Amino acid sequence: MGKLGQSSFRRILLSRILLLSVPILLVGEYVTYKKARSALLETARQNLIESAVRKGERIEELIAALKSNLMAASQSAVLKSNSSIQSNQKFISELATQLPTRIQCIQLSNFQTGQVIAGTCGDRPIISLPPNLWTKNQTELLPDLSNVYVTTQVSKKAINNVNTPSNTNQLKLILSAPVYNSAGQLQNVLTVQSIINQQQRDLSGSLYGNTVVIDQDGTILEHPQKERQGKNISQQRDASRLEAILRNAINGQQYFLHLSDFQDEGVESVVGYSAIPSPLSKEKNRKWVILAVANIDSALYRLEEIKQVLLMLTLGLIAAILLATLYLSRDLARPLEQLGDYALNVGKDRSTVKITPTFKISELNQLSESLDSMVGRLTIWAEELENAWKEAQTANKLKTEFLANTSHELRTPLNAIIGCIRLVRDGCCDDREEELDLLQKADDAAIHLLHIINDILDLSKIESGTLSVVMRPVDVRSILKEVIDLQMVHINQKGLQLLFTVPEQPIIVQADPAKLKQVFLNVIGNAVKFTEKGSITITTTLESIPSKQTNNNNYWVLVKVKDTGIGIPVEEQKKLFRPFVMADGTRTRKYGGTGLGLAISRKIMALMEGTINLHSPGVDLGTTLEISMPIVSSGFFTTGTESSTDNKAEVPSVSER
Repeated sequence: MGKLGQSSFRRILLSRILLLSVPILLVGEYVTYKKARSALLETARQNLIESAVRKGERIEELIAALKSNLMAASQSAVLKSNSSIQSNQKFISELATQLPTRIQCIQLSNFQTGQVIAGTCGDRPIISLPPNLWTKNQTELLPDLSNVYVTTQVSKKAINNVNTPSNTNQLKLILSAPVYNSAGQLQNVLTVQSIINQQQRDLSGSLYGNTVVIDQDGTILEHPQKERQGKNISQQRDASRLEAILRNAINGQQYFLHLSDFQDEGVESVVGYSAIPSPLSKEKNRKWVILAVANIDSALYRLEEIKQVLLMLTLGLIAAILLATLYLSRDLARPLEQLGDYALNVGKDRSTVKITPTFKISELNQLSESLDSMVGRLTIWAEELENAWKEAQTANKLKTEFLANTSHELRTPLNAIIGCIRLVRDGCCDDREEELDLLQKADDAAIHLLHIINDILDLSKIESGTLSVVMRPVDVRSILKEVIDLQMVHINQKGLQLLFTVPEQPIIVQADPAKLKQVFLNVIGNAVKFTEKGSITITTTLESIPSKQTNNNNYWVLVKVKDTGIGIPVEEQKKLFRPFVMADGTRTRKYGGTGLGLAISRKIMALMEGTINLHSPGVDLGTTLEISMPIVSSGFFTTGTESSTDNKAEVPSVSER
């Protein structure tokens, strides 16, 4: 029996799930609805702006084509030769069928008297042209499209509106071109009245938009509603927004606005727009604004379907949650009690008896199996924790040894420096030569101390990621020669043989010269340090490696430094590139060093896209270091093929070089 104030698992599960899921579902539905609406409006914006741009381009193309055809027709021999009325009438009728737009009327009239000579729409002239519109004598040998005079019926320039349908609500232009006779004198005028664009109503899912054309002065030249043509936008309900559209379009800006009652009464519209040069004016800054206008219902035509889907989905999810909760509360209560009892017993007496996974729910069976294996995992984790503790102790020991080694390495040159300087200061030297010898020893100790400090600083930069390299073409051969010259004193002092294969041609790689020299110094210096007798062999070879990106081969230079020194046990070779790690201290202690050289060298080679590897057959069997880098260019190669390198003569010893 439950305690006072407690409830059953089934009731708590049902109430909590419904309390959490229903608000989340409603909020999710609302957010999804708003995002869907925003996405549809964004799509409408892009479609209408693109539609407005295409409408403007089509109007420009049609007007340009009409101008070109009209000017070409005005240059025809029939019109220039003062042919008969019948010939002119036949030419005008044929021209009406060839022009690229819908033609309402074509007239050929006398420029001085205005009398119609031939036409397709009666004897009354379409338009009265201003005087001095063209020169009396033809000055251009080739037709000039700027001579075509363009006006529109709703413009103040148009004075007549004859022979046109009374119910048309589309953009109507009147174009006039001068006709010069064969003597080059202005005689007639060829005039065309044309409809440039045809309105298209939006279909379901279409956002082509109806076309609205507005002149820069605010006059509506074309509108789906005929009664609005010829009016100024200042007379419209959304005058401020229309003025903003006009201003933005003229300035070349693209926005997306909503308008009220601009297309249909009581209906909100969405608008995309662009601007084109005005064909009614020769001023370059004069423009027409082309609008693509669509009802907001057309833009959001799928929003109602989305709303219905969201509502059905929400109701379905609530019902599914309710049913699932009822079944879960029944099937979870008893198994959970059993698992709880089992967990309590394991916690008390650490029983190893396993619970039988016979529940109906696979997750509960998995939970029972997980509980059974929990003790085993804890045991494993305890072992791992113990191993981690041992590794931490080992790392701490390594750092302690490093600090001890470093302290010794720092004290030794410092003591030498202090001793030499004090001997000179106290006048213990017999002559100037002995003083200079002591000062030279102090200088050598200081240089050694500086190298140790530089290694520590380099390692600090590497671990902090601040070590940088300056890449440039470098000759590997010259770097090797410099390093060998620096090591010659030590090589001669130990009586070692140096075997060095000298390439005849430069081998150019991309590297930081100072850093590459540091790597070679570390590698060759280690070879000299850990070799008491025998030889040090340095070879340079070229390797061809197929490229994964191209069918060509990439060439690498491989520098091998092989010594006959103390060697390295196989089990310790992988550790040597880790910081603070040296080989067996009982064997390497007398050689000194901090154990940082190889770790720093590997990091530097990685920064220069090269590699460094170590191999030793074992103790007292010597060591081989291999350094490889991609080649930029080499004298070993000719175009397309690899030339043979006969320069394989090895220098057997230093004295023989």
